[in-house]
Amino acid sequence: MSRADFYLIAKPRFLTEPLRLVCELARKANDAGLFTLVLARDQAQAEELDELLWSFDDDAYIPHQIAGEDVDEEEALVLIAVPGTDAPSRPLVINLRDDPYLGACDRVLEVVPADPEAREPLRERWRQYKALDFDLNKYDM
Repeated sequence: MSRADFYLIAKPRFLTEPLRLVCELARKANDAGLFTLVLARDQAQAEELDELLWSFDDDAYIPHQIAGEDVDEEEALVLIAVPGTDAPSRPLVINLRDDPYLGACDRVLEVVPADPEAREPLRERWRQYKALDFDLNKYDM
């Protein structure tokens, strides 16, 4: 059974920089040795996340890259994909896009913004995952 975890942004350190939460999730995945696919909304978000993964913590090294920019991308534990990029399946997916991730994976992580209006589409996504019999969890971050 696949699992979907929803991370609700509530803490001040993530309110202004929600991609910092994505970095924390990527660090945990990296520390566990999990190959992770991050589905960015667009090229600008992918580049912002790429830069932040290098700088968000001086003590963290997270091997990552943007899909399609290097031939050795299968070696990077964290692969960032923009729409339209042919990215390989990975056991863990961090989904930053507007639609649910329905590809092959063991676990999908959804980052839920603090803005109440932005949360409504994610409530629908929760229902979609539930209809697909995903094991669902939510965490206040």
